[in-house]
Amino acid sequence: MNDQPQRASGEMDQLIDRYQNMVYGLALAKTNSPADADDVFQEVFLACFQSGKIFRDEEHRKAWLLRTTVNMSRRITASTWRKKTVPLSDREDSPVLFREPDENLVWEAVQALEERYRLPIYLFYFQELSTQEIAKALGIRPGAVRMRLSRGRDMLREKLKGDIFDE
Repeated sequence: MNDQPQRASGEMDQLIDRYQNMVYGLALAKTNSPADADDVFQEVFLACFQSGKIFRDEEHRKAWLLRTTVNMSRRITASTWRKKTVPLSDREDSPVLFREPDENLVWEAVQALEERYRLPIYLFYFQELSTQEIAKALGIRPGAVRMRLSRGRDMLREKLKGDIFDE
């Protein structure tokens, strides 16, 4: 009896357990839609399973998952079908809710940022990636990541003034 499919399934379960929050969170930050983030999540792990790719180490696997998530998210948000069917502003996706009200305010403020600032902020603060890792995942220079983080923080500070910051 061949137990290779079972072993592959078990390895995939471990991979999903380890990286599900990172992949889903990045997809949510990129697409701004829980339904689309669900689709990206499934596509990323399906692509990983079907590719049979062998990774040098865990950092290589993580970088591949990040890059694939960004690419799949971009594919979904750029599809002409989506653009012709439902404008993003008219979508009624259920909001992501956190336990603490301040966390909800922060998440909403992050989601309101332009994508170029939202993704680095999400990856740095929510996934705790280094600027080097973010640069690699987004295909930009580390200096650009640092600049976007700085500008994104300034925008968040302004948006949250009075709500969280007493400035």
